Amino acid sequence: MLDIFKKHITKFAQVSDNEFEEIKKFFDTKVVAKKENLLEEGQVCRHHYFVLNGLLRKFYINEKGIEQTTEFAIETWWLTDNFAYEHQVPTEFYIQAVEKSMILYITQQKQEKLLEEFPVMERYFRFVYQRAYAAAQKRIKFLFSFSKEEFYFQAVKNHPEFVQRVPQYLIASYLGFTPEYLSEIRKRLLS
Repeated sequence: MLDIFKKHITKFAQVSDNEFEEIKKFFDTKVVAKKENLLEEGQVCRHHYFVLNGLLRKFYINEKGIEQTTEFAIETWWLTDNFAYEHQVPTEFYIQAVEKSMILYITQQKQEKLLEEFPVMERYFRFVYQRAYAAAQKRIKFLFSFSKEEFYFQAVKNHPEFVQRVPQYLIASYLGFTPEYLSEIRKRLLS
């Protein structure tokens, strides 16, 4: 299973087999049950999660008491509350397994030590953060440029396998509308 992580690292940085054997010692592995929370609002965010298998989501509960999904993470994606993780402060978010998942995780202290001992991992994490930032920018553009229907159509067009995999009520939460409204949009799309 850790071959997935090694393969992901080698997309961005070169590490030898011996280096990888040492690098993986900085991480712990965990199997997460469906709907299990890895992080809850008010907790100090101590971990950065890498999905080996499964699906995670990050969300908050808005002023109306409704869950608002802000991010998903599938295989080879990282997920945390970056601000709370970096500053070791309580989070405003939840991180939850959407399906049974296997994850790697690292603490900020271990990540700092990893970067000191293996500077090549600086390059790896730089690319990870650049891609995450680019995805966030694209999402913001879509939010401002498209109607909610168009936003959904873009998601279906660009990530059909993802839209099939994620429960519809969570897609609705991510897009900012009710499951009923998403159902209406899907009916129109099919007709």
